[in-house]
Amino acid sequence: MSTLVNTVVNASTVAEIKYTAKDFSSDQDVRWCPGCGDYSVLAQVQRVMPDLNIPREKIVFISGIGCSSRFPYYMNTYGFHSIHGRAPAIASGLKIARPDLSVWVATGDGDGLSIGGNHMIHVLRRNVDINILMFNNQIYGLTKGQYSPTSEMGKITKTSPVGSVDMPFNPASLALGSGGTFVARSLDRDPKHMQSIIKRAAEHKGTSFVEIYQNCNVFNDGAFFSFTEKETKPDTVVFLEHGKPLVFGKDNDKGIKLDGFSPVVVSLTDGSHSANDLLVHNEKDSTLAFILANMTYNPELPRPVGIFLASDRPRYEVEMEKQIDSAISKRGKGSLEKLLNSGDTWVIQ
Repeated sequence: MSTLVNTVVNASTVAEIKYTAKDFSSDQDVRWCPGCGDYSVLAQVQRVMPDLNIPREKIVFISGIGCSSRFPYYMNTYGFHSIHGRAPAIASGLKIARPDLSVWVATGDGDGLSIGGNHMIHVLRRNVDINILMFNNQIYGLTKGQYSPTSEMGKITKTSPVGSVDMPFNPASLALGSGGTFVARSLDRDPKHMQSIIKRAAEHKGTSFVEIYQNCNVFNDGAFFSFTEKETKPDTVVFLEHGKPLVFGKDNDKGIKLDGFSPVVVSLTDGSHSANDLLVHNEKDSTLAFILANMTYNPELPRPVGIFLASDRPRYEVEMEKQIDSAISKRGKGSLEKLLNSGDTWVIQ
């Protein structure tokens, strides 16, 4: 249970709630498959929530349909388990109606990028102040292993028995192309990194989009193991840190530099290059964010993980509120009854 601490502010007593991760754990049995990466995402979110200093009754988790969409049941906050792909639309409506709430969306690569793709691009375009956690396991898990919008070409599944011929979505590039102002990527097997990214997403004013590589150990086991296992991770992942050069490798012996607008891997041990030659990450640079995101499916380059972009842009709900206030100041609050009875009316006998 949470602990109540009384503090005195301006001679008045205010109850300040100090939460722990357990305070955000609901009484529902978690019904994901044993070993699913979703457990890690849930644990990291619950660990970050106390640091946000937001009352539980001011937090809402909204989901669509899929394994990830059971998330609201397991958070001891308010929540909606909504319909397939529509979580961003419902979250937008809630944030516009109640801008005081901290609104989160839990979605998957199928729910968010297939049937919900249209809603996803428009919430990013509008920059509504909500936080989107997209669990990417490159498969449809809940419906038992069909290929998804992020499945690799040639993927053999129940719905692609001789291999998928679809080019997969790159979620980070899609989010950036939709006008996303905060776009990031993390890994289910890197808890500390995920916590830091989730916290930064929560602090961002506008739509935050966090893609999380999440292992489905039943229908797509090991899809991201080359990026998560300690033996291979140093040589296959480059972490994006604002203001720092892109260095990777088991001995930090490799780096990324630009050849024109194309990133290339260079050695830092053969005397041909030094850290001064490397690309330095700038999370405010949208052009650089696209270059880094497009490294995703290049087998010759490490996979970028971290914050691609964190920029500022007017928020939809704030601009809408300005319009409403302006209209009221010019025309008064108005009356719904007068509006309904204005113009041509008739009576049906």
